[in-house]
Amino acid sequence: MNKGLKIFLIILAVVFVLGFGVYRFFAGNYNSMVTLDESVKGQWGQVENVYQRRLDLIPNLVATVKGYASHEADVFTQVTEARSKAGGVMNISDDILNDPEAFKRFQQAQGELGGALQRLLMVTENYPELKANANFLALQDQLEGTENRITVERKRYNDTVKGYNIFIKQFPRVFIANMYGFREKPYFTADAAAAKAPTVSFE
Repeated sequence: MNKGLKIFLIILAVVFVLGFGVYRFFAGNYNSMVTLDESVKGQWGQVENVYQRRLDLIPNLVATVKGYASHEADVFTQVTEARSKAGGVMNISDDILNDPEAFKRFQQAQGELGGALQRLLMVTENYPELKANANFLALQDQLEGTENRITVERKRYNDTVKGYNIFIKQFPRVFIANMYGFREKPYFTADAAAAKAPTVSFE
């Protein structure tokens, strides 16, 4: 084998090794980003599920309270309007995770609904018979459990997003993220009213 052919084969081997290394780097990190992105979407689905459960409980809760406090029209209107607004942003795709403004609107609508529910439950304090009603107690228990679940799922979502955001921002992966459109995901903020479970006393 002549010297020129040896040099060519060595260069070819070096190019192959480098090329394979670059391929593994890009492919491995890209696949990891896809996996983390899907994890964020999956956890977002869990958040939507618990918010939807709260949305589904509200009509029965309002109807039960109305039976005892029908003259509390302003509170019922506030809850109904807040539920309608929140319901309007529930029918969304996970594209919201790439739109911080849309995510903010979602959180605001859910926060307003949480605040309206708190006002509704405060009204029930004035009606001892209502607080003794088995149907109301069952609904209140379900709602309280749902609110607690919302808090849990929001935290899990934030934890998942944190892992994703850190991964795509680290050097040199940030170049791959920018190249393939992996963008930072928004977090739930701690001051949203929806993060606080309604408080009601049965004493």
